[in-house]
Amino acid sequence: MATGRTHRPATRSRGIPEATVARLPLYLRALTALSERSVPTVSSEELAAAAGVNSAKLRKDFSYLGSYGTRGVGYDVEYLVYQISRELGLTQDWPVVIVGIGNLGAALANYGGFASRGFRVAALIDADPAMAGKPVAGIAVQHTDELEHIIESNGVSIGVIATPAGAAQQVCERLVAAGVTSILNFAPTVLTVPDGVDVRKVDLSIELQILAFHEQRKAGEEASENGAPADRAAALAAEAEAAVTGDRKGPDGDLPAVMPA
Repeated sequence: MATGRTHRPATRSRGIPEATVARLPLYLRALTALSERSVPTVSSEELAAAAGVNSAKLRKDFSYLGSYGTRGVGYDVEYLVYQISRELGLTQDWPVVIVGIGNLGAALANYGGFASRGFRVAALIDADPAMAGKPVAGIAVQHTDELEHIIESNGVSIGVIATPAGAAQQVCERLVAAGVTSILNFAPTVLTVPDGVDVRKVDLSIELQILAFHEQRKAGEEASENGAPADRAAALAAEAEAAVTGDRKGPDGDLPAVMPA
């Protein structure tokens, strides 16, 4: 089976917009669920609803793949699963290394969805010598001293960083120097990478802060509807915005002890 270092998806060379690429996994997830239920065909409206997009956008996205469906019948589920999987590069084996095997790294290692979606955890790497050799998800953790050798010997092009923020940039640079060209970053920091290296950032605290913002907004709107003073509603909204931007101060005017990353 081919590895991630021998072939890359053709989405960019074929001119598929990045926004469409970002939605393809949503369609694939919905289609996979239909396939598991042995549903043979699906309409654009049904699939769009399952993926959380509108049907016009879905049809436009699929036109980039050369898939237009059949009027009165819809889309062939199995064919679309194959077509999108191929476009995303999931019809081959993608070895992945996870660097930083703390609570988050261990949780990622134990995630069972990697293998079913075309990804194989080739190695778990940590800087703590006490972690070396310990099994996590059935894989022995290896020390960061072995990072370059591990990447080369496994043909790894995708790295996952789950280290503390202070170590993430150095780990990133070592991954890139060793040949990794795509990085999924869970560390609460922005990574600097050269051209040709793709970085996707996942920050759970930011997502929670955005949800908190919307909750505060809703609280402010409810307060206004219930006759609360307008300045109180405005204060609630300002407080929520400050929580997201990191401008909020503690009771003594100082920054709070725990700040958003």
